Amino acid sequence: MPKPGTRPVLVPGLGLDERSSARLRDLVPADVVLLPGVGLPGPVPPLEELAARLRARLGEGPVLLVGHSQSCQVAAAAADDPRVAGLVLLGPTTDPRLRSAAGLVRRWMATAVEERWPQALLALPQWLRTGPRAMRQLWAVASPDRIDARLRTVGVPVTVVRGVRDRLCPHDWAAAVATAAPDGRLAEIAGAAHLTPMSHPEQVAALLREAAGRTGAGELRPGA
Repeated sequence: MPKPGTRPVLVPGLGLDERSSARLRDLVPADVVLLPGVGLPGPVPPLEELAARLRARLGEGPVLLVGHSQSCQVAAAAADDPRVAGLVLLGPTTDPRLRSAAGLVRRWMATAVEERWPQALLALPQWLRTGPRAMRQLWAVASPDRIDARLRTVGVPVTVVRGVRDRLCPHDWAAAVATAAPDGRLAEIAGAAHLTPMSHPEQVAALLREAAGRTGAGELRPGA
């Protein structure tokens, strides 16, 4: 018999893999889905194909679907699956102001200096595993997609999470994303920047438990 409750499914951020959520999953057991550009090397297909691959990996429901950074756009595109009971977007991209290379680099550097570097340095081997080509391809595929427009038709509770020091996902953009969803809310983590699953796993775990409670499908399923 399946255990009652909601099962978290995590999709890491751009270039990251399952290691990025290791500390978080010690607190909230969850499945991790890797995709081209997200833990796997390319080629990267169109966004709708990435969403289809994610749906194919969801398993049994109900699912709390959790995206981080660039993968938030993939998660939002897959949120129409009936198994998805709730959606959590950690540092969602892409703020339309960051679609130029120069704007992105400036914001990335401003955010990088705010990260907790003992954890942030762990991203480097993950980026090498995914590879710069796949990361560039995923950015090119996902960045034009308007996640705020997609969320207007999402029928499940949506929680948008950002670190208060995150310049890649500034407050006004995160608030606009949360407001776009019919049942959306914004939560901010003090002292955090963009890599919240790595730098602030306890706070993210607490927000996932709250998000699961909003789904009406039960608390997070233990031992997922």
